[in-house]
This record gives sequence, C-alpha cells and structure tokens, in this order.
Amino acid sequence: MEHLVEHMKVNYHSVHEPRCGVCGKHCRSFESLREHLIGPLPKVECARVFSVRGCSICLNIFDSNTAVRYHRATCQYTRAAPQMPRGGITGRAVALACKMVGGGSDGSVDLCARVCLIGEDENIIFQTYVKPAAPVTNYRYEVTGIRPEYLRDAMPLQVAQRRIKEILCNGEALWKLRPRSYGRAKILVGHGLDHDLERLGLEYPAFMIRDAAKYPPLMKTSKLSNSLKYLTQAYLGYDIQSGIQDPYEDCVAAMRLYIRMRSQAHPRDYSSGSGDAQNNYPAWRQRELERMSPEELLALSASDYYCWCLDS
Repeated sequence: MEHLVEHMKVNYHSVHEPRCGVCGKHCRSFESLREHLIGPLPKVECARVFSVRGCSICLNIFDSNTAVRYHRATCQYTRAAPQMPRGGITGRAVALACKMVGGGSDGSVDLCARVCLIGEDENIIFQTYVKPAAPVTNYRYEVTGIRPEYLRDAMPLQVAQRRIKEILCNGEALWKLRPRSYGRAKILVGHGLDHDLERLGLEYPAFMIRDAAKYPPLMKTSKLSNSLKYLTQAYLGYDIQSGIQDPYEDCVAAMRLYIRMRSQAHPRDYSSGSGDAQNNYPAWRQRELERMSPEELLALSASDYYCWCLDS
C-alpha cells in the first residue's frame, strides 16, 4: 500500500481522467487509454472486449456489438459546410482560428491574414481577411489559398482586433472577469490559441481559454501536443487540413472537440476537477493512508488540470 500511496501523490488521479471501461484503469490521457486498449502492447483481456464492444472514436465500451454500431452513427462526425449566423451568438463558447502568411526576409514570420470565429452551433460569427501590419513576403498559397489581391483591401488588423474583443467580452469589462464569474463573456475555444492571440495582438484571461493543444486528456503520452488534424481524425472520425486549409474547418473541429470533452459523464465536483486543489496526502497521515482502500485514496485525490466537464 505504501507504493500505491506514493503513486497517488504524484499522479493526481481523479474521477475526471479517461478510464478503461473493462478493467477500470485510470489513464492520464485518451492517447494512453487508446494504447491500453488497441496499442502495440494492449492489455489482452481489455483488447478482446474492446474489439467486440468498443468504439474506436470515443473509446467507450457498450453492451453489445449492435449497440456499438448504432452508437457510431452519432459518434462519428462529418466535415461541416460554412454557415452564416441565423441570429445572436448561441452558447457560452466561441471558437477562433487563424491562417498565417509569411513576413520577414525569408517569409518565416507568421502574420495573421485570415480569421474566423464560430459559435457552438457552428455558425459563423465573424470571418474576414486581415491586412497585416508588416509586408507579406510569402503568401503560402498551397496551404492558405490566399492571394495578394485578397489582402489589398482587407480589414486592418486593429479593426479586426477590436471586433474580436467585442465578441469575446460581449459587453463585460475584461478586468472584471473571474473564474466561475465571467457574466456574458465568452469561453474561447481553439487549438494553439497562444500563437493565434499573439499574432492578433490580443490578450484574454487564461481561465477563459480552452485550448485543445494544451488540454492534458488530448495530449500525447509524452505530454506533447497533438495536431488538430490528428485529434479530429482520432476523436471525431473525419479528416481535415487536406490541401488548402480553411479556418472555419479548424474552428468547427476545435469546437466539436471541446463539446465532446465538456459532455464527459463526470461527477460535477469542482474541488476534484478544477486543478486548484492539492492532493490531500500529507506525511503525517501516512499510516492512515496506507490502511485505505484504492477507492478511498481516489476520493481524496484531485485533478491537476481544469476539467472541461465543469463548463457544462
């Protein structure tokens, strides 16, 4: 039991982690769970059950093979076509994605040239070409599809900044926003948002950002980020970013990932999933802890990241 207590101290296991539906093992990420079930060296019994009753997208186990087939029809997404808004912004979150052209003498400096924001209904809230503040030396047409004439009369960066900030703040003062108390302001969803916001020259509170590139359950077992292309194929079941890339498509993929993670059936226990609490394993309780069952130790443990299920 001493080894189990030490393990729990450093691993921050909680009810918010991905978990094997066969043996109940807690995994730090869905990638780790995938390796446990269908990797090169899976757990044999779990792999056997999963091959018959498991969904390769959400990694859940169902009662029968028939149930899996019915489930997959709703679990697997298809590519979305751009849609314009039919009214106000729906939902508490908006997704943002940018496409960059190149600046500098060698074209390696990223300059935002196109931006898109969508709501939870996948309708476009704001989309525009952006005129960079610096000269463009590489339009990266094969990836961006952007030509010089698209940017000639495009929206100035400062105007785009102001419009995006208005959408995100939604009438709230940025300095007043607090965790769990942000009024009408929008949660910002995306992939690689640090880079996008930097290129846009914008700041937004970290507690309002849901970045699929930095969300622990969606990261590699090495704790490095997965690409949005991989996450979409693995956890939504379709392909993106083949040929010329559309920021709307990236927005939709990021929003779908966010909603899928937000919809996880976890206990709505803020203290165990907020990432704020420290695991309650002090040295003076060592003997008491060693007498506890694994379930009792888990009940004391808390996640070291904010679980998106708490947004629901």
